Amino acid sequence: MTHSEKLDAALARLAGALGQLELTVALKLEDDLSSAELEEELAIMQDDRGRLALDLDAALARVSGLEKARDEVLRRLDSAGAGVAAALGSASALVGRGE
Repeated sequence: MTHSEKLDAALARLAGALGQLELTVALKLEDDLSSAELEEELAIMQDDRGRLALDLDAALARVSGLEKARDEVLRRLDSAGAGVAAALGSASALVGRGE
């Protein structure tokens, strides 16, 4: 093999190695971009999770308040019902005695 042939072979190997290096760098850059996109998505999901947790806490507090109000309304209805029953019982006793 002559010096010229050896030089051509070496240049061909160098060109192949440079092509492989360029491909590797391109893949690494693509991978880095994908990682950055995933990190951004994760940050967005964590923000959403925090917001949803606050919304859930507010909703649970509202449910608790509504349950307390419902219990108070039921207590008052029971009391009013007992008052009406007592009044009707008294009226019926008066009518039964002819008063």
